[in-house]
Amino acid sequence: MNAPRSLLAPARRHRGYGLSTRMQAGARTGALAALLLLPLLSACSSSDDDEAKALASANVPPVEEIYNNALDALNQKKYSTAVAQFDRVEQNYPYSTWAVNAQLMAGYTQYQQNKYTDAIGTLDHFIQLHPAHRDIAYAYYLRALSYYEQIADVRRDQKGTEEAMKALQEVVNRFPDSPYATDARFKIDLARDHLAGHEMVIGRWYQSQHLYAGAIGRFQRVVDDYQTTNHVPEALHRLTEVYLALGLKEQARRTASVLGYNYPGSEWYEDSYNDLLDDNLINEPGAVRSESQPPPRGFFSRAWNSVF
Repeated sequence: MNAPRSLLAPARRHRGYGLSTRMQAGARTGALAALLLLPLLSACSSSDDDEAKALASANVPPVEEIYNNALDALNQKKYSTAVAQFDRVEQNYPYSTWAVNAQLMAGYTQYQQNKYTDAIGTLDHFIQLHPAHRDIAYAYYLRALSYYEQIADVRRDQKGTEEAMKALQEVVNRFPDSPYATDARFKIDLARDHLAGHEMVIGRWYQSQHLYAGAIGRFQRVVDDYQTTNHVPEALHRLTEVYLALGLKEQARRTASVLGYNYPGSEWYEDSYNDLLDDNLINEPGAVRSESQPPPRGFFSRAWNSVF
């Protein structure tokens, strides 16, 4: 994942470096705001030139040189050096265009270092200060990736996964037509599958301990809340197993029929069919039928009385 080209382009020396940022911000507010800013421009330019002269007399390199040094260090994967140089741009030339870019690039570099908490802090600061920046969509996306990269194993607490999904959804909501939104949607699906996997881990543990009420709750949540994930077939099979263990034959039959209708080619379909066959719950060869209750409404309602 690369930063936008505008941030990776080498800095070129230009007069009045601090002025361009103010002019870009003014342009976004329209012609009237630009006109109101005109009396201030000459003073800003003079102030910037004076600042540049003062820094030169203090042996501080030009902003372009520092920014380019940071890019060189980044390209060489000397991430700590790159972050230090980007910070130096901000410290010495706080009102320059390059200072704004340097802040975003510092967040990118921290992400490349796998210092995701630091990157999130840097990007939050950038978003707060520069909400109209041309690369603001990228800033939100990079922030979301920093959360996404911290998603824990399915056996651990999934608070980080929920935070990642929230940050990714913000990218989709704010910038729906951007290429970042496309990838964010894909990662949201992966994160949702991850959450379903977490529920399955807990449900299987409850089942192994014969804590069937807890197991049913977890497996049912996968079926209800994570219907588009790859874990639904197993969740239905596990529900069938638990209902059989509890002697709830009708519920087992109904759940198996859902599994057979929606996932007839899965291994879980075969296992559930064999379980019901062993319990003499199949009324005729090759079929599982539920006869006593009407099918419930919902995503799987069409399948409750279908054939394996």
